[in-house]
Amino acid sequence: MARSVNPRIIGRLSPLARTVMAPSLRTLWPTRIEGLEHVPELGPAIIAPNHLSEFDSPLLMGALPRQITFLGKAEYLDDLTTRWIVPAIGMIPIDRRGGRASQDALDAATTRLDRGELLGIYPEGTRSRDGFLHRGKTGVARLALRTGAPIVPVGIIGTDRIQPCDQAMPTPRRRATVRFGAPLDPDDYIEMLGQETVHRHLTDDLMRRIQLLSGQAYVDTYPATTRSDIADHAVAAAG
Repeated sequence: MARSVNPRIIGRLSPLARTVMAPSLRTLWPTRIEGLEHVPELGPAIIAPNHLSEFDSPLLMGALPRQITFLGKAEYLDDLTTRWIVPAIGMIPIDRRGGRASQDALDAATTRLDRGELLGIYPEGTRSRDGFLHRGKTGVARLALRTGAPIVPVGIIGTDRIQPCDQAMPTPRRRATVRFGAPLDPDDYIEMLGQETVHRHLTDDLMRRIQLLSGQAYVDTYPATTRSDIADHAVAAAG
């Protein structure tokens, strides 16, 4: 199935979604928000959280004082119920198989940052099904170094209890915490440009900051996709 979306609909319903979510964080899902002063009031920034649940993005929309657009998986476009609504709420779909479609999504993300907007990216690339914090992918670092946008690390706690993986709807009256950390400035890494390790180095620094904010155990592997992977990650974390 084709995975394309009209760029003009991306974010069209974002103001409405934020209007609904902000009071919901006080009533339906009481949320503690810390470190909001680290989010720039103006100008571009990449918001980089850990990822435990599909509820993470709505939670951040309600927690942030500014509109945010997320870079998310194009698989949402395969479902008739989410093909329009998810991009309209504020998601740029990226095809994780790579190729031209992936590059178009990264170009769209760059354009958002060049406009001075907030862009949300989950550095793990997908939800953590085992609760651990995993090795980050380097796309966040590449975008930051490309655009000069600071990266704001975020630790989200409790959304895996609000809406666990594969649960269709969030459970009300469960609490969450969102912790924003001090931004990483890509200018601090410019002197390493040209070295093969610069993107990995910045990404690893980011994951360490996220770990401190989320309190998760860290495993230096990408998120699990099978039950055996989950078991292996548990052994790695315990060791």
